[in-house]
Amino acid sequence: MTRKTSDDDEGPNVGPHNQSWEGMFHSGQAFIQRITQGARRGFLGFFVLFFLALIASWSAFYTVPSDSVAVIQRFGKYTKDVPPGLHFKFPFGIDQATIVPVKRQLKQEFGFTTPGATDPYQSPHPQDGKKETQMVTGDLNAALVEWVVQYRISSPANFLFEVREPRETLRYVSESVMREVVGDRTVDEVITIGRQEIESEALTKMQALSSKYEMGISIDQVQLKNINPPLPVQESFNEVNQAQQEKEKLINEARRDYNKVIPLAEGEKDQRIREADGYRLKRINEAEGDVARFNALLTEYVKAPEVTRRRIYVETLQDVLPGIRKIIVDEQTKSFLPFLNLSATKGETP
Repeated sequence: MTRKTSDDDEGPNVGPHNQSWEGMFHSGQAFIQRITQGARRGFLGFFVLFFLALIASWSAFYTVPSDSVAVIQRFGKYTKDVPPGLHFKFPFGIDQATIVPVKRQLKQEFGFTTPGATDPYQSPHPQDGKKETQMVTGDLNAALVEWVVQYRISSPANFLFEVREPRETLRYVSESVMREVVGDRTVDEVITIGRQEIESEALTKMQALSSKYEMGISIDQVQLKNINPPLPVQESFNEVNQAQQEKEKLINEARRDYNKVIPLAEGEKDQRIREADGYRLKRINEAEGDVARFNALLTEYVKAPEVTRRRIYVETLQDVLPGIRKIIVDEQTKSFLPFLNLSATKGETP
């Protein structure tokens, strides 16, 4: 006989045992999931804290260059100026540091552009480059004026907070002052002889307006560059300038010749005058000496006329005879034949 196995026979022996193992498995899996989720949350929180600390450290320390200062604002309010070096500030936008180059010389160009300029207000805008150089002089002539303004930031707080755009305002101030100064002079003064006066007066007026507006800027120098007439008359103006230069050249050459010849003539004149004065004094002294000598001789002649006459005769012969050729013959000599040496040279004794 064969024994049949039914489900009723297997149920009490197998079912409860399998259910206990499945419950334990699900409980362990849920526990592991809870641990994993907690670890993930903890790691994410640590990563967020580390990232925030890194950002805070990065934004809290800053370096000020040697030619600059840092203007510190706390919640937008100005607090202080910080010198060059490494410094600390509150992070997350609580403190804001603005670097201002106070020791660097800055410049603005009018009428031309230097390639590679980083300051947007250093060079004129493309549409304003030609307009800002067109000016009218005091004699109602037109001129194209190019110039450079060199300046420094003297007060960082005023530079940042008193004027909305101090660099742009400085360009307007410079153009206004230059038009005023050029308008007070003739075109010849602007182009030729009045450049230094224009630079000096423009510098003074620009500094006065910068101080009045509290821009925090100190003007160091105003330098004129190219000054030319408008293009339609530039060729004719160049010809006039060449003619003036030629005129000045001829005048300078004439002055050079004048300074060379006139002093020489003056010296020769003074020399001739001195020579004439010396000769006059010589002749006067000689004449006075001769008069004195003749007066003395006359006095002696009056005292002894014969002796004085003979002495005068002898002295005259002493002066005359040495200068002539003479032959002395004794009256008692007989048959004397004088010999004339014709071959002897002049001045030789026969």
